[in-house]
Amino acid sequence: MGGPKRADSAGAGVRLSTEAAELWGSAEYERIAERFAPIHDEVVSRLEPAPGVRWLDVATGTGEVALRAARGGADVVGIDIAPAMIEAAQAKVGGLPVKFEVGDAQKLPYEDASFDVVTSVFGVIFAPDHRATAGELGRVGRGRLGLTTWRPNPGLGELFRRFDLDLPEGREPFRWGDEEYVQQLLGDAYDLTIERATWTIDGASGEEVWEFWSQSAPPFKAMLAAMDEARRDEFHLAYVEYCEGFRTGNGVAVPRDYLLIFGDRR
Repeated sequence: MGGPKRADSAGAGVRLSTEAAELWGSAEYERIAERFAPIHDEVVSRLEPAPGVRWLDVATGTGEVALRAARGGADVVGIDIAPAMIEAAQAKVGGLPVKFEVGDAQKLPYEDASFDVVTSVFGVIFAPDHRATAGELGRVGRGRLGLTTWRPNPGLGELFRRFDLDLPEGREPFRWGDEEYVQQLLGDAYDLTIERATWTIDGASGEEVWEFWSQSAPPFKAMLAAMDEARRDEFHLAYVEYCEGFRTGNGVAVPRDYLLIFGDRR
């Protein structure tokens, strides 16, 4: 996936890349990938994979978008900074026309205009250098673009501020959820269409959502591990209460707003 704050030197950049790889390989991310299935399906179907289409999925995670595109016949490469993610993706390849590689979204190891389609589902937003990342998406792409990006979540942000915490992902990734900012990053390379959408974390209770997110979301899990037990228990109760505020009948459906971004190369 992405990584922490931007490095100012080559040595620091290597260190931060290593930290990012360890972070994103530290949780049960496959559980989140399973919940994203409808989003993966929509992104891939709208970009129409077919034989002869060269497709790159950046910050591929456990490879769900890449695998779907390959099932559609495209010739696919999936790249991610976390070796553990790539290992999980590689285990699902079978005989599909897809290759998975370890690499950084900010410096993709591919020639200019190498791919007909470039995608990233909640991935490149976590790379620290937004302009470098956006530049790479434009450089290697020669056709269509498909991204999903998280929009800011004021309610969840308020919960974290009550505990004097920053969002575990940091604030920078959510800048990708601003339409004007995305246009600034990508509008020179792509003619963009941007849509707003909502994903929900469904569970029988707020406690079930807590268990799911605290075990499967790498930044959230790392944040909890750094807290002392008493503070973690207090935050746990507050988080469950927040989730229970979205109770619907026999369960809860906690919303997360995002952008669907599609582009055609200029």
